Amino acid sequence: MTAFASRRGTHEDRSWAWDLRGVNARGLDLRLRVPDSVPGLEAAARAAISARLARGAVTLSLKLGRDGGAASLSLDATQLDRVLGALHRIEERAAATGHALAPATAADILATRGVIATKEAEDDAELLPALMADLETLLDEFVTMRASEGAALERLIEGQLSEIARLVDAAAEAAEARRDEARTALREALARVMAEVEADEARVAQELALLAVKQDVTEEIDRLRTHVAAARALLAEGKPVGRRLDFLAQEFNREANTLCSKAQSKALTALGLELKAAIEQMREQIQNVE
Repeated sequence: MTAFASRRGTHEDRSWAWDLRGVNARGLDLRLRVPDSVPGLEAAARAAISARLARGAVTLSLKLGRDGGAASLSLDATQLDRVLGALHRIEERAAATGHALAPATAADILATRGVIATKEAEDDAELLPALMADLETLLDEFVTMRASEGAALERLIEGQLSEIARLVDAAAEAAEARRDEARTALREALARVMAEVEADEARVAQELALLAVKQDVTEEIDRLRTHVAAARALLAEGKPVGRRLDFLAQEFNREANTLCSKAQSKALTALGLELKAAIEQMREQIQNVE
């Protein structure tokens, strides 16, 4: 979800600079910093981005300028007439009451609010089509960069899945090697119980068999292998799968925790801990997937 793109454009005597940045986020968080002087720009830009992106904290900013220096100025004739009329009435009233006023200069009148107006507000309303066309190009560049980042991320996650698959296979081998040890330990336990107390041998054997079932990790191994296959299938879909991968990573971790709790073997416990570490590393990278 991480990417960056910027563009500069012009339309007649106006110029602009776009800046689009995206970082990781669970959902789509849009932050737009665009001039209010272009009616409808914020809503149109928000819709355009939402149509192209599904996740990420995305910030879009736009700076407008005018080529050739400051914006052109114009007189507001209506406001000027109001100011002159008010000035005339003030002078008449001052004369009638015997007050002397310093004469008003043209600079004083021009400094009155509203007499001088810039043309930017009028011109900016005509920029929307040009700005939106340029925004689409900006989004193309942004999405291309995200795709490049995504391809690299896919290779990284695929490598992590391969490591997880290797550890699962090693855990399966360790569990198989532990099987004979577990049988021997259970037989010895049964012999000790029968030697120390009077008990129904069949009932004790049944209880020990239940313990053996509880220590069996075959289901956890099978589910972990299924999760690896499911994660690879999601990566191959070619569409936003970040949320599903994140959920699947939680299932990976749950099975690894259960495997460790059932291990009853140093070798299997060590592999379970390695598996948990590999899964956590993969989950951190999955947070970057759209």
